[in-house]
Amino acid sequence: MSEDLIVTREGPVGRLRLNRPKAIHALTRDMCEGVLAALEDWRGDLGVEAVIIDHAEGRGFCAGGDIRLLAESGAGDGEAARGFFHSEYRMNHRLFTYAKPIVAVMDGVTMGGGVGISAPARFRIATENTRFAMPETGIGLFPDVGGGWYLSRLPGRMGEFLALTGHRLDGAEAHALGLATHYLSSSALDEAKTAITSAPQEIAATLDRLSIPAPEAKIMAHAAEIDRLFAADTLEEIIAALEADGGEWATQQLAVLRTKSPQACKVSLRLLREGRLTTDFADEMRREYGIASRVVQRPDFVEGVRALIVDKDNAPRWDPATPEGVTDTMIDHIFAPMPDGQAWTPDDR
Repeated sequence: MSEDLIVTREGPVGRLRLNRPKAIHALTRDMCEGVLAALEDWRGDLGVEAVIIDHAEGRGFCAGGDIRLLAESGAGDGEAARGFFHSEYRMNHRLFTYAKPIVAVMDGVTMGGGVGISAPARFRIATENTRFAMPETGIGLFPDVGGGWYLSRLPGRMGEFLALTGHRLDGAEAHALGLATHYLSSSALDEAKTAITSAPQEIAATLDRLSIPAPEAKIMAHAAEIDRLFAADTLEEIIAALEADGGEWATQQLAVLRTKSPQACKVSLRLLREGRLTTDFADEMRREYGIASRVVQRPDFVEGVRALIVDKDNAPRWDPATPEGVTDTMIDHIFAPMPDGQAWTPDDR
């Protein structure tokens, strides 16, 4: 078992604690495999009645996945990247289908892979420290780990807005959108975990009791603008709507959007469109695995990681550089089903 994941048993509750503080607990393949193994051990154990997922020392809940590994692999044969995605998506799917209640404590940064490990949980706790986002278009990727499922089910065009811009939600906003089920003060988290461990049959009542009124969800003041300006099905039309609006908020979003990978934005729009019609989470994971396996080896991902994470010059040179340069044929290729024998499969243990 990797020391990056602390697996313990506290009476009737299984505990999974992410433990990579220097990386804001970003997930490695070993961590994903460790979560899968623990969930399997507890699945048939009648003494384990619930599971809590949180982080150990350090800030943030989980900042995502092992981006450097993915970029290095993507620049080569992509085998390690595909292996990571396969394990991570199996973990996401197992969490989504797990019969026992799972409590995810999203105290701090919850982005990318951190969304994938928390969004499937039956109980999702936000706090004043929560910063929830799917910022992948900024590095040439897309909101994976089930993003096509979760974002497409948000009200109106909120999912498209979050997917394209990578906008960060605070805990109150995540709660207002249903991405969190409860809003607690971070000072109450230890009490909540202790109470859940003492009475895992009463998780809902415990969290209801310890919840506090969330502050105003600032994003909701822009809900009507989001529904109007992000209503189109194409990136070009969304950009045109933002340009035509000319208001301060629209201009700000347009500036953000112009820093993102046009390819990644078009992939994200199609992902949400197809995700909205998907009824089986395994089908969502299968689709996202195929997309990720291809996108990770395309120029924008390697370039995005270079610009934002390695060199940190924040000046990615996207290829194609414009939305018009990203053709339907290119997107169709990215979304094509994987060849026989290479497609993602759930963990069938």
